[in-house]
Amino acid sequence: MKILVATEKAFAPVAVKLIREVTDAAGYELVLLENYKDPADLLKAVADADGLIVRSDMVTAQVLDAAKKLKIVVRAGAGYDNLDLASCTAHNVVAMNTPGQNSNAVAELAFEMMLYNARGGFAGKSGSELRGKSLGLHAFGNVGKFMAEIAGGFGMKVSAYDPFVTSEEMKKAGVYPCANAEELYRTCQYVSLHMPATEKTKKSIGYGLLSLMPPDSVLVNTARKEVIDEDGLLKIFEERKDFSYLADVEPDCKPVFEEKYKGRYIFTAKKMGAQTEEANINAGVAAARQIVDYFRNGNIKFQVNK
Repeated sequence: MKILVATEKAFAPVAVKLIREVTDAAGYELVLLENYKDPADLLKAVADADGLIVRSDMVTAQVLDAAKKLKIVVRAGAGYDNLDLASCTAHNVVAMNTPGQNSNAVAELAFEMMLYNARGGFAGKSGSELRGKSLGLHAFGNVGKFMAEIAGGFGMKVSAYDPFVTSEEMKKAGVYPCANAEELYRTCQYVSLHMPATEKTKKSIGYGLLSLMPPDSVLVNTARKEVIDEDGLLKIFEERKDFSYLADVEPDCKPVFEEKYKGRYIFTAKKMGAQTEEANINAGVAAARQIVDYFRNGNIKFQVNK
């Protein structure tokens, strides 16, 4: 059994070492394609692979056409919009992600941006504190749970809205369950987004919700840029000088922010939510274990295609 790890942005060496330990213990051959620049290199490498581990690498119909033996691909991370799920299904390839493995890293990044913003970018001027402020979590999955835990330590009042999570589960985590998204945005000064980009969520965060937020509001996005209606976001910024936007993924309208709204936004240089050594290791090792478990036991717990 041949397992290919194909990463334009390579795993840390310690992560590769631990992935190899997992595949070696299973008696599988591990092949690395790291830091490649030419997509043709991936097409060549995947030709005889039985399993594939990727990070943000694009697994397209072309890649799947080239992968004649491929049975499973695992995205080492929670998001999987780099996988062509329909094509995976058409090629009888099981597609998986590794939810929860980088959740703490994402939550910590969200708070780092919130703190940096609250203190005015450490520019020497008086800032504000997070204690006593209201934080709304739009979606309460793995990242949302870490967010609630950290926010509790800061003394924030935490609410959440997620139609797929029960009120009882939220209450157990010390979180107030909102009946709908409108209640969340109306009652929280900080709102942090943690939903995937789906047909239902794309451009779902726009003027209607953002206009409900109280004074000195801050929208935090460590999810996907596609969930934001950028026209609505720009309209809010034009109307309200007290509104801030913090994101680890640059919006398409970044030039407008740079021109008109300096000091009211933070955009990281690249998507950095999972960019910690711990998350790097956790996601890679989880991907390897899931492949082994699939081949040995047929476990499809984390399958994201049908």
